Amino acid sequence: MRVLTLMDASFNVGETLTITGVPKPNAKNFIVNICSSDSDIALHVNPRFNHYDDIRKVVFNSCQGGTWGKWSYGQSFPFEEGKEFEISIEFKSAEFLVILPDDSVFRFSNLLGAEIYPMICVEQDVRITSFKIK
Repeated sequence: MRVLTLMDASFNVGETLTITGVPKPNAKNFIVNICSSDSDIALHVNPRFNHYDDIRKVVFNSCQGGTWGKWSYGQSFPFEEGKEFEISIEFKSAEFLVILPDDSVFRFSNLLGAEIYPMICVEQDVRITSFKIK
């Protein structure tokens, strides 16, 4: 498992993060975390092909001090193994807007309340082809 961690990315209020990638063949899941530390994750985006009891679901959550919050689920699963995707995350002050490849939007509250997140982590069964913050 390769983990892409950008520790000097500084994702700030008003910016948009765009990630382009390709899920690996036989992918179980992949993860995008926007965080201030390993135990403080403001936004956890987890497309699950077949992971735990979830099949073809996108799961969202946050983690404070190592304790996970309530799991939320997106309405669609616009990912295919081996097919390129693009996810955009707009960082508003009070929330994140996650735009999935089918243009569905999921709103997730910025429960940690920070205006800058210095770490972005991408891991598990995905190959990242592009990573932009504007």
